[in-house]
Amino acid sequence: MLEASGVSKSFGGLKAVDSASLDVQAGEIVALIGPNGAGKTTLFATLAGFHRPDAGRIVFDGREITGEPPHRICAAGMVRTFQITQPFAKISVRENLMVGAYLRVDSRSEARRRAEAAATQVGMAGQLDRLGAALTVAGRKRLELARALATGPRLLLLDEVMAGLNPTEIAEIVEIIRAIRASGITILLIEHVMQAVTSLADRVYVLNQGRMIAEGTPAEIAGNSDVVEAYLGHGAAKVLRA
Repeated sequence: MLEASGVSKSFGGLKAVDSASLDVQAGEIVALIGPNGAGKTTLFATLAGFHRPDAGRIVFDGREITGEPPHRICAAGMVRTFQITQPFAKISVRENLMVGAYLRVDSRSEARRRAEAAATQVGMAGQLDRLGAALTVAGRKRLELARALATGPRLLLLDEVMAGLNPTEIAEIVEIIRAIRASGITILLIEHVMQAVTSLADRVYVLNQGRMIAEGTPAEIAGNSDVVEAYLGHGAAKVLRA
């Protein structure tokens, strides 16, 4: 469904993403992990059209989308969420979600229906009339996810949707993501909550200093010495094996 080959992106003298490649098959949940500053969000932004790559090729559903703007990529069915949530503070949850729904429909009543369906998917059916400004961190995370769902995506790019949540909230989001996949939506996610990664992901890619250093199942990644050293420092893998 998604294939990125040799994608690079620099900002001045900083090479944030360096010849990174990944693929996501329809129906999968694929995780992208790595230390802070590894380039994960930059890669996401590049895949979704918010940055134009300096090199490389991005193909979605058999069509090259390299360098296309975000609204066209979103209309094609690939939608990203943002690590820092920014709901429209002065309108309701329902109206926030209708903004996403209007990508597909012109009718206010149909946008409202889609908004309410998306809210139900993420457990916000009882908060539709609350203002965006009144939501907790967990509520804002769910709203961000629901707004993406309201656009009718086939592939969701989730950027740390569990960041800042407590263990109970994380467990609830994990179940929501499972249900989203069961509904037929493919998922690529950035996540630091490793328990969630291991329970959700079919495959995991590891990015470090802009380069892909590993790919495999969660179990394979957990035993990869390059991954251990990327997170814990040079020599850590040898110490852990001792």
